[in-house]
Amino acid sequence: MDSAEQQQHPLRSRRITAAMVAARAGVSTATVSLVANGKTAGRVSGENIRRVREAISELGYVVDSVGSSLAKGVSSIVILVAPDISNPFFAKVIAGVRESLGTDYQLLLSVTEAGEFPHADDVRKLMALRPAGLLVDAPNAGFLDDLAVGGPLVLLDAPGMESYAPSVNLDVAHGARELAAHLATAGHRKVAYVDSVTGTATFALRREAFLAEAENRGITADPSHIISTTIDVGAAAAAFAAAWPQWQREGVTAVVCGTDTHAYGVLQEARVAGLRIPDQLAIAGFDDLPYSATSNPSLTSVHLPATPLGLKAGEQLRRLMEGHELKQPQLTLESSLVVRNSTSPA
Repeated sequence: MDSAEQQQHPLRSRRITAAMVAARAGVSTATVSLVANGKTAGRVSGENIRRVREAISELGYVVDSVGSSLAKGVSSIVILVAPDISNPFFAKVIAGVRESLGTDYQLLLSVTEAGEFPHADDVRKLMALRPAGLLVDAPNAGFLDDLAVGGPLVLLDAPGMESYAPSVNLDVAHGARELAAHLATAGHRKVAYVDSVTGTATFALRREAFLAEAENRGITADPSHIISTTIDVGAAAAAFAAAWPQWQREGVTAVVCGTDTHAYGVLQEARVAGLRIPDQLAIAGFDDLPYSATSNPSLTSVHLPATPLGLKAGEQLRRLMEGHELKQPQLTLESSLVVRNSTSPA
């Protein structure tokens, strides 16, 4: 910026304060605060509102809401800790959380590289922001033991961890059992399973529930037919391509994936291999992402209500942050099987 431009915008190089806005508008700093925070009803005249807004616009004033909240001992920040944000499922969870929190809170995401779970030490560093509350999606017990933080906390998709905090869970086991029954009815006797490397409780539950019900119905899944990858289409495709020749020789006729994202990779590579789906190979996943209804072929999937999961968890946390007791600290949302062309002929 040259000297002429600096003279035209002398305030850009320093922080604009409420006192500066008040001086420009000819009002008190209290009036500036009321206008900036939308609390003028019956307290500030229309003329003063106009003058303050003009001064805010001219000076480029930004309300330091975080600093203001920290001065009170707690911020308006809500931290959402989530593993493997590359999974598109989380976009819908986040949408639900944001809807429940509204404009009163700011959502901050704490995420890691694909395939890794956040470390408790990293989350504790964020606690210096004095968040109003904490949401943890798909945790494991070790992480929660290490975290050990106070304040409002709600868990999402955390089966078996209800003793740690209020939680909103998904009944993934129900959908997993429905999927096993569906494949058994279709005549499958040997299946493979593509899991996530994340190692969280929800993935363990969906895998174990499916395999247990499959065994009850006469379907086998040899340990060599169970592999794990990051939640990535390319990674799943490569892993399936490497495993498929052996699986095919050993009579595998169906592949179940821990997420729809894994299943897209398997679908992609199965088409490259010239396999007829579902006649030569049936493929299914978990999550029921929007693309699953329009993929080629459309994907059979266990529907998990992602947006309601985020919405309910946000509502529970908001009640805690605002000092209310929870009538139902533990909530469970239903899952269901959506059968499509990847396991049943059109």
